[in-house]
Formats: sequence, structure tokens, C-alpha cells
Amino acid sequence: MDREAVDTAGLGRLHVEVAQHGHTAVFTPAGELDHHTADLLSEPLGTAMDAGANRLVIDCSQLEFCDSTGLNVLLSARLRAEAEGGAVHLVAMRPTVARVLEITGAEAVFTLHDTLDQALRE
Repeated sequence: MDREAVDTAGLGRLHVEVAQHGHTAVFTPAGELDHHTADLLSEPLGTAMDAGANRLVIDCSQLEFCDSTGLNVLLSARLRAEAEGGAVHLVAMRPTVARVLEITGAEAVFTLHDTLDQALRE
């Protein structure tokens, strides 16, 4: 399932690929995760959890930017996944995204991995 921005304000700013690896749903957002594009990640995360996935891996290797709204999407997904006995794993964060998590202290509540293979093996 691929999702792309359809409004002109967010056109082409975020693309999210979703893949299933066993009981793990893997999301690869590419571009900018912000107020205008947050639903493009939030909706497929919710859909995956509605379908029973509670182990979510978000491959951030192509995520160029994340603001507070994007961070709230990640934190909300984590809360829901943990309430259902699962977790959210973040992979391969670029320095700008890692810095947002560091400044806010959010890095302490996620399981972080350097590579997608590491996240899938765990």
C-alpha cells in the first residue's frame, strides 16, 4: 500500500510505503513529516493496528524532516501499540530527525535500530 499527499500544500512532500514482514508492519516514510503530511503516516499506522499488527517498524532512512506534529504521530502509535502488547521501533534516523527526538527526550521511549535488518531480527 502506497500513500501520497493529495493536497497542493503537501503535494509530493511525504510518501509512505507499507510492507508486512510476518507479524511486523514496516513503514517507510520518505520526505517531510509535519502538520500538513502527518495523516499520511498516521492513517496507515492506525489501519495496521486495526488489522492486528502491534509490532510496528518505522524505517526513517528517507525521512528528511519531522516536526512536533510528526513526533506526536510516532508517540501516539507507540502508546497504542504498547497498550496492545506491542511496540514501535524506529530505524536509521537521519541527524535532523534524531535531533528532534533527542531534544524532546522522546528517544528514550522508542526502541532504536541502526538498520532495518536489526529491527526485523529482534
